[in-house]
Amino acid sequence: MNAAVSLAATTPMPYRFTVDQFLSMSDQGLFEGYAKSELVDGEIQVMNAQCSPHARLKSRLAVELALALRAIASPLEPQVEVAVRLSPTSLLEPDITLTGYRGDGAVPAEQAAIVIEVADTTLSHDLGRKAQLYAAAGIPEYWVIDIECRRLWQHAAPAAAGYRTRREQPLTQPLASITNPGVSVVLTPA
Repeated sequence: MNAAVSLAATTPMPYRFTVDQFLSMSDQGLFEGYAKSELVDGEIQVMNAQCSPHARLKSRLAVELALALRAIASPLEPQVEVAVRLSPTSLLEPDITLTGYRGDGAVPAEQAAIVIEVADTTLSHDLGRKAQLYAAAGIPEYWVIDIECRRLWQHAAPAAAGYRTRREQPLTQPLASITNPGVSVVLTPA
């Protein structure tokens, strides 16, 4: 028999939102005052507006990726800041997602081939919690570009506990996908 559990009023209990609840709040304009908002394990996280170096690098990378994908006749395309549904309680908005998804709404995790975060102030979060979430959702490849140190952190081979493959390289070298042969770009200095 199930018995009701009563907790003392002094016990803090966070409320965890679902993706559907989060999207409903977003549709009602509750996050309009923020540059960006995401749902991470049921918690709403808001971020600062992007600075010019972040936006410039992201734009250049999206263009270079589009050209590389077109050159190999890939069905994938780079989508900038599209929502990716990782689980019932996590909806992230990576800077760039390589996907072939053409439906309405958020990109399902299984339709995201590579997700890319460009990090200026969020590096530890992007390499930590976000990497765990993307791996647990089965995203095949995850890139984190560190603007300050001009480095790429590349993750592949997702597992429940995280990515099994991780490599690092300077942005001065070609950025080549681990999981999508032929996808390679060179970022020239801005």
